[in-house]
Amino acid sequence: MTAFLLIWSPKKWPWPELPDVAKRVAAGIAVADVWGCGFARGILPGDRVFLHRVAMEPKGIFGTGYVTRAPYEVPDSATKRGYRLCIDFVYDWLVDAHQNVVIPRDMLRVHPFSVQTWDAQSSGTVIKPIAEGALEKRWAELTGKRKPPAVDAPSGPVRSSKVTAHAAHAKLAGANAPPASEPARAPARKRPSQR
Repeated sequence: MTAFLLIWSPKKWPWPELPDVAKRVAAGIAVADVWGCGFARGILPGDRVFLHRVAMEPKGIFGTGYVTRAPYEVPDSATKRGYRLCIDFVYDWLVDAHQNVVIPRDMLRVHPFSVQTWDAQSSGTVIKPIAEGALEKRWAELTGKRKPPAVDAPSGPVRSSKVTAHAAHAKLAGANAPPASEPARAPARKRPSQR
């Protein structure tokens, strides 16, 4: 299993639903999410993800999860390549990073964490093995040891509210489809690869 860094910048994506999502995760609900992963195509189901808040205080690691779907292309006309890569994952721990983080950025400046570049510009950065081992150990000390969340329930995992909002927007965009004489295009989901 490899660990990857997912970046969240409140300046780029305010994420108002985060407090509600964090409450559901804390209640033991398997909440699935979608996240841009930059150019990283080597992420596999079962890999570990750590969410890192950047750009504004409080900065630091505030959530973790397990990848459930490898990178896939999502149409995005705002990018030069016309798509962005996304992964699906399920949270196993999440706090409301509007208020606090679990591992503050200052703690990540000391060895062995300091071997890692934490201020990446996009998500999908591999966490170096020396930093990954120390990070998992510290994370377990602060949050407790838990099994990965079960996501094979018959009804499936509960989606985060932002995923639901994007799905509703896509459905609405589909209802406003162009007339038959115009070429149909897949609705673009407007969300940066970094939040």
